[in-house]
Amino acid sequence: MSLTPEEMQARADHAREIYTSVDRERLVRHIVHLFDLEAADEPDEFTYPAFTKPRRQRIFGGQVIAQAMVAAARTVDPGKSVHSLHAYFLRGGDEAKPLHFRVHRDFDGRSFANRRVVVRQDGKVIFNLTASFQAPEKGLSHQIPMTGILPPEECWDFADFIAVDPKISDRRIEHMARMHPFEVRAFRPPPSEKATMQYEWFRISSPVGDDPLIHRALLAYASDMGLLSTTLMPHAMTWDTPGLFSTSLDHAMWFHDDIRVDEWFVYVMDSDWSGGGRGINRGRIYRRDGTLIASAVQEGLIRYDPAATQ
Repeated sequence: MSLTPEEMQARADHAREIYTSVDRERLVRHIVHLFDLEAADEPDEFTYPAFTKPRRQRIFGGQVIAQAMVAAARTVDPGKSVHSLHAYFLRGGDEAKPLHFRVHRDFDGRSFANRRVVVRQDGKVIFNLTASFQAPEKGLSHQIPMTGILPPEECWDFADFIAVDPKISDRRIEHMARMHPFEVRAFRPPPSEKATMQYEWFRISSPVGDDPLIHRALLAYASDMGLLSTTLMPHAMTWDTPGLFSTSLDHAMWFHDDIRVDEWFVYVMDSDWSGGGRGINRGRIYRRDGTLIASAVQEGLIRYDPAATQ
């Protein structure tokens, strides 16, 4: 199935019309509010209430990653910043139910602190995360350079990307246009190339203040956007491919430097391998000046059964 130029233009215009109709400041305030965890009755326990108007069947993985990281940070000396996290998705979360975060203080040293966070709904563990925090110090320094990356002005916005892919449903167009808190510019090779690399520029669509923890939390939130889709590219598939089921299994992230998410940063993603119903995805996040600020790795469940649609 292919689209005519007129059909592609109509899809892009429709997506942009929805995007511009949304109150972006209100949407970003809602995302930042995710990190306003409430202290529970017991020490080192926090809650987040159920959504009054659930937007999707499952909680977005980036949300619970960022919330658990913030919960851990609230029990650590402010002089130490999160430098790494490792998380597992165990059960699908439900936006219609409250979240409970239990932080375990596993270690507090002069340079490092370590925390485990267990997240529950209805008394069942749905997610766990381990995070490490470090006090600032100097050391040897090197990084992989940012090469061959087009600036955001020369990449497609999300509406351009939607326009050329007939597999993206009208429902997904509506969701992407209404619920994305970031401005996005993307580079993805055509499906015919079966490439294993893509990249996306992000910038939060309204101001979020100066708290470094909020900026790192929003970066953690964004780190779950698009990463798993890299596994699908060598197979010329998208989330809307009939018979495909995919979900994140785990997520690891390392923070190398501070970030302002209200300035452009680029997420360079590639996939080394898929097999056995799983796929590996890696990401490097750079500031626009080429500074590497974070790295991420995620394994996802990738199950494809075309017979299931017949």
